Amino acid sequence: MCVKGFLLLCGLAASGVLQASGIRIYTSEDVEAVNGTDVRLKCTFQSSTAINPNAVIISWSFRPLKPGREESVFHYQQKPYPPIEGIFRNRIIWAGDIMGRDASIIIREVKFTYNGTYMCQVKNPPDVHGAVGEIRLRVVTTASFSELLLLAIAIGGGIAAVVLLLIIIVSCRRCKRKRQRREEEVEAPRKERKDPTVCHPMKAIHLYLSQTSIEIDSSDGMISDASTKDPSSSSEGPSSDDDDDDDICSD
Repeated sequence: MCVKGFLLLCGLAASGVLQASGIRIYTSEDVEAVNGTDVRLKCTFQSSTAINPNAVIISWSFRPLKPGREESVFHYQQKPYPPIEGIFRNRIIWAGDIMGRDASIIIREVKFTYNGTYMCQVKNPPDVHGAVGEIRLRVVTTASFSELLLLAIAIGGGIAAVVLLLIIIVSCRRCKRKRQRREEEVEAPRKERKDPTVCHPMKAIHLYLSQTSIEIDSSDGMISDASTKDPSSSSEGPSSDDDDDDDICSD
């Protein structure tokens, strides 16, 4: 008889009729928030059953530090149901994702009366059993030193990254300009210097030496006064060579 019962249980387990239903909840145990700021209460879950968004039920409740009754904070079933009365009225925002296995919420503008323990419970039928996730919220006047340090490091790191990026951009632009200038200098044609006397002989008269000629009178064999002959005063017109030079200059 015992053997038959054992075999029956094994068969049921193999067929999936009996299945361990234990949903697992993950939360951050301790959360600190500054008075008047928003805080996210993170709650995620794992289920052994496929997620059915139409069947998942999420419940958040609050237990204050001082002795008092437990209060409902938030409820989700196919759609979010924030509280319509109590100390959390108009203060709860749904921040989860059912298919992403996220059941988180946001509390807006926390107050000191919100100090206490928040319970997150998730059911995904037939997976309805499991431990309840708990978060202890502590509302403070100012942020702790560690949080301020992390914030300062994050801001400083962001500024440093921006400055470094700007330096890299400026350096790249300067290198590019220098490279372009060097290429222009290498490719620029070299201008040949021309002899000004070739193109404009009249403008280069001062370069010519005065030519002194001696005239001899054939009648008496006497030497006449020396005369200076200016090449520019020659009655002859410009030679064909000068014309050719002008043509070259015009070219």
